[in-house]
Amino acid sequence: MTNGIRFQSVGVLPVLAIILLILLIIVMVPLLFLGMIGAAFTRLGLSWISALAVVLLIILGSTVNIPVYTVKREMIRMDHGGVSLDDPFNAWPRGDAWDTVISVNLGGAVIPVCLALYVLFTAYPLIAIPLALPLAGGILAVSLVTYASTRALPGIGLQVPLLIPALSALLIGLVVTGSPGLAAAVIAMVSGIFGVLVGGNLAQGKKIRDLGVPAVSIGGSGTFGAMLFCCILPALLA
Repeated sequence: MTNGIRFQSVGVLPVLAIILLILLIIVMVPLLFLGMIGAAFTRLGLSWISALAVVLLIILGSTVNIPVYTVKREMIRMDHGGVSLDDPFNAWPRGDAWDTVISVNLGGAVIPVCLALYVLFTAYPLIAIPLALPLAGGILAVSLVTYASTRALPGIGLQVPLLIPALSALLIGLVVTGSPGLAAAVIAMVSGIFGVLVGGNLAQGKKIRDLGVPAVSIGGSGTFGAMLFCCILPALLA
């Protein structure tokens, strides 16, 4: 005993049991999370296996960016090695091209759009209310909210708020339909997914040239979290 504190040696088995318990928790928590999401997606017409596959594809696809366009920007940088003949005290200006590669993220743009279209196609015959006007209004509203709340950070990129677009889409779905259900979920999901892409990425095109970043991913970094919530939260309404 040292200073009134008693130390007791434990065997190898209790230590292994604690390690196994920690590993089990680490493994089970993501599985339970995926299970809850999968159960929500099954209410939208997907099978359990396809629902889990979609979630995994979205997460894994977030690492894949598909280049589609390159933005060129002329930047003037002072070259201190040269001297201007007109003014010997000033450095000679030199133009350098700064290219920004625009990519489309597989998990944050392509798969969510396919999911929204699939859900809309399968649920449309089951919904009694007209969807064209609510969807158009919902996409416009979420796009405006997302555009206003998205930050263009020089040297970093576009940062879409994590929950604002999804919560806006949920509110629109509930207001239009009056109660949770399949119609509210479909309106919220389609409005959220397309609203994030339009307001958080496409409508921000003029700002990309001045961000000073080598790459911008539509649905990727800065947008993926908001898109993931727009895919998951509306499914809980069904």
